[in-house]
Formats: sequence, C-alpha cells, structure tokens
Amino acid sequence: MLVAAAVCPCPPLLVPDLASGAAPELDAARTACADALAVLAASRPDRLVVVGPGAEEGLERYPAGTVGDFRGFGVDVQVRLGTGTAAGDRPLPAPLAVGAWLLERVRWADAPVEGLAVSERLAPVRCAEAGRELAAQAGRVALLVLGDGSACRSLKAPGYLDDRAAAFDERAARALGSADTGALAALDERLAHELKVAGRAPWQVLAGAAEGAGLEGRLLHEDAPYGVGYFVAAWS
Repeated sequence: MLVAAAVCPCPPLLVPDLASGAAPELDAARTACADALAVLAASRPDRLVVVGPGAEEGLERYPAGTVGDFRGFGVDVQVRLGTGTAAGDRPLPAPLAVGAWLLERVRWADAPVEGLAVSERLAPVRCAEAGRELAAQAGRVALLVLGDGSACRSLKAPGYLDDRAAAFDERAARALGSADTGALAALDERLAHELKVAGRAPWQVLAGAAEGAGLEGRLLHEDAPYGVGYFVAAWS
C-alpha cells in the first residue's frame, strides 16, 4: 500500500556541480525536495521506489545499487541508487540519477530503494496499472516521483513558447498539490508530448499507486526557470 510520495523535478541542474554559476537559481527547489523526502522518511516505508522518465519503451527496473553518473553533462559525478551492488551493467538514466543524488544528499537510509524508468509515451492506462503493481509490492510503499512540467513556457525554453503550456502546468500543479489522482490520470497524453512534459507518465504511475490510499497532498514549490515547469509536492 502506498503510504507517502514525494514529487520532484529532475533537471540535472539540480546537482550543483553541473549548475556551476547558476546553482543558486535552484536552491529553493533543492530545499523543497529535501522537505518532501523528509515526509517519505517520516512515513516509515518498507520500500522506496524511485519512478521517473527514461525508458525507451514501456518500463525498465533498476535494482538497489545501480550506478549512474553525469559524465554526459561534462561533470564526473557518480551516484548510486541506495545500497548494495547491482547485477548488470545498465546505468541509471539521467532522471533516476538525479533521484539517486537527491537521496544521497539527505543520506537516505530509511528503506531499501529500487528504480523504475517509464517511457514518456507509456499510455495512461498502463501507467495506472504499473502504479497499482508498485503499491502492492509491500505493506508500506513510498514513491519518489521525478518529472518536469512543460518545456514551453518562454521563448528561450527548450520547446520554445507555447500558449497552452502555462494552463497545462497549472492543472498539473493543482493536481499534485491536492493529491488529485483523477486529475492526474486525466492529463492528456498527446498534449503532454507536444509540450515536452517529462513528468506526465511518472505522475500517472503515482495516480495509479495512490488509488484508494486516502493521501493528502501539499505543493511545496512551483517555478518555471529556463521556461520549464518544476513542481515539488509531498503526499502523506
């Protein structure tokens, strides 16, 4: 059963070594992420699953101990998902590596950790099924859900300016802040793709996991630096 969730953005720039001179611009987001992770720790979970975009197709699982790095962004920073030594040689995709960095930053040691990468084109119904499967894995399951909002909020945004982006992000932020699983499940897959929303599928996995859990949500942070929507929320 899902007992808590933290929703965080996953730009590599959250890692200060990558942000360089721009590091202070995301200080508020980093602080909010730490606060959301504190809610997870307080829920005393049996298992923590880090869910984020990154699978080429469908779903890809990453066991505890899987290593990731940010060398592709020009910085030799390595992270590990929880403790242990994972079998296989698949590195964490960048969003899950950001999640591993967030956990290392707060020195997470409250429950075993595993990762689940979700294709950004995974159908909503399949996202919901995956979420329900996660929630059934243990008596007390917590999720760290990674994903960004639209990337079309300004002329300099990665997807340029799209007049539909602000309204989409407003709906997503409201749903995340109120733990509204129905509103998350109803986010339009096609529109999300057009607006380059990396969080749509992970958020809908969360919606499936939270069905019937009776969780309440709080929106801890909302911003759109660089023209990309970033949201931090805590469900408990």
